[in-house]
Amino acid sequence: MSSSRQRVPLAETESPYFVGVDVGGTNIKIGVVDDQARPVAYDSLPTEIEKGPEDATGRIAKVIDSLLDEAGVDPAKVDGVGLGTPGIQDVPTGMLVRPHNLKGWDDFPIRDRLAEHTHWPVTFANDANAAAFGEYWAGSGRGRNSMLLLTLGTGIGGGIIIEDRTIDGEHSLGGECGHIVIDISDRARDCPCGGVGHLEAYASATALVKFAQEAIAAGRSTSLKARTAAGESMTPLLIAEEANQGDVLARELIFDTTRYLGVGIASFVHVIDPDAIVLGGAMTFGRNSTALGREFLQHVREETVKQVLHVLADKLTIDYAILGSDAGFIGAAGLARVASRERRANGC
Repeated sequence: MSSSRQRVPLAETESPYFVGVDVGGTNIKIGVVDDQARPVAYDSLPTEIEKGPEDATGRIAKVIDSLLDEAGVDPAKVDGVGLGTPGIQDVPTGMLVRPHNLKGWDDFPIRDRLAEHTHWPVTFANDANAAAFGEYWAGSGRGRNSMLLLTLGTGIGGGIIIEDRTIDGEHSLGGECGHIVIDISDRARDCPCGGVGHLEAYASATALVKFAQEAIAAGRSTSLKARTAAGESMTPLLIAEEANQGDVLARELIFDTTRYLGVGIASFVHVIDPDAIVLGGAMTFGRNSTALGREFLQHVREETVKQVLHVLADKLTIDYAILGSDAGFIGAAGLARVASRERRANGC
């Protein structure tokens, strides 16, 4: 049982408690969180996709019982479970529709089945929105009224939180931040989703690697060529290593990414005017702990300022996420907390 968040002794916590479940293609993360967003117990279990979603919900329920027992939490003081899952879903009905990395789990009523296994009400969310809520409640967005999270990885995920609400949209596809269009030219790049000109096609890890490969194929001078010729895979980490050594192309590629991000973020700023923009995911170059990470963030800020209305330029807060992989289960628990408060307010 490991988590990047330090667990708090039960005597120092505040009830009620909430359980957060973050379902991924490889592992399912489960945490028990107190009323102030402090984890008191954590575990993960293999997803074992081939066994199906019914088996998974049963195993999740058993782990929750085990965690409560381990931490000494009275089940009567648990006020709900939050569940985040990937892919296309129907949030109001609690249905997995087409979870892209959970093959065979289509059209499964996962929210209601988990509720039946656990005997608690379950609050359902897209996993990216759950992660965004985690940062909003307990991370870089803490104390803010609204927040946009962009996760930079193989693709670009995202979530929008406004006054304790995730923006799910009419068809449960709100917050698909990687698929806003930033290029309508005839040379716009293909996005993995099948669209053209999307932000993900320009500012994701996949896009960065493609730009690097294309530059080498075009004859650009770079130390990246020797490393890949020696058998190393082209990755954002490799590009970052060479950028740190002063390779001109590597640095150019990384900071070109900030231009695209600036265009995308400016569009979100003009639509939702968030209190904070938070960047997470694997492609953040060490975040604030490295010179490259700090430079990357500064370039994102500068590029965004160029695009936004002047009245907003001085009000922008852009920073890195701080919860890492724990954001999903903490955010799911936080959404369960919001639902619990609404039930209590309505006398339920």
